Amino acid sequence: MSKEFNVPPVVFPSGGNPSSAGTQQRRLPTAPFQPPRSSNPNSIPFMSFDIGSTAASTSFSAPQFGHNNIGIGGGSAGFEDEPPLLEELGINTKQIWHKTLSILNPVRVKSDLHEDADLSGPFLFLMAFGLFQLLAGKLHFGIILGWVTVASLFLYVVFNMLAGRNGNLDLYRCLSLIGYCMLPIVILSAVALFVPQGGAAILAVTGIFVIWSTRVCTRLLVELASCGDEHRGLIAYACFLIYMLFSLLVIF
Repeated sequence: MSKEFNVPPVVFPSGGNPSSAGTQQRRLPTAPFQPPRSSNPNSIPFMSFDIGSTAASTSFSAPQFGHNNIGIGGGSAGFEDEPPLLEELGINTKQIWHKTLSILNPVRVKSDLHEDADLSGPFLFLMAFGLFQLLAGKLHFGIILGWVTVASLFLYVVFNMLAGRNGNLDLYRCLSLIGYCMLPIVILSAVALFVPQGGAAILAVTGIFVIWSTRVCTRLLVELASCGDEHRGLIAYACFLIYMLFSLLVIF
């Protein structure tokens, strides 16, 4: 047995045409936002930003720097007026050369050249001494520097004890004199490279160079420091011990 259902009739608002209703409810898509174009061809096409109009309307001005009178060329002129580097470090090459020549002449020693003490020349001689010893197969750089320091202290104490309160020999000048008078020992270390070791020849040459250093150092100490002439013999003995000690490095 079948049932009948009562279906209400469908009423279309536009005269019964369902397609027209869907057409009325559909909306057309709108175009995305497009900024208006500027009439100026030099402008940036973004948000109508015009460079020419902005530059003309802005109130800010470009910073203006003052003219530099020195310039690149002026800086080089300042460097030319500066003293040399060796002079700024207190190294007088001419003075070192004249002192070296005075040591090479044991007969005429110019003591006035050594009134201005320095350590540049002695350091150069000590490095040369260590270099010649290195060529002989002996590494004595530390020993040489240590012995020179101890020898300067020894001679400083001995001289001031002999001179008493009137002694005016300072440790800096004592170190400078001992270093400059090391030049004959440096020459000895260079000569010893060509002389057979352990013979009478090397002993004779060593004695000559030790006496040379002792004579020069004693004369400089006596003439530069006061109250030294009275104790010349004792000062010469102390200098002889110092340079004999360094000559043993060359012999052995």
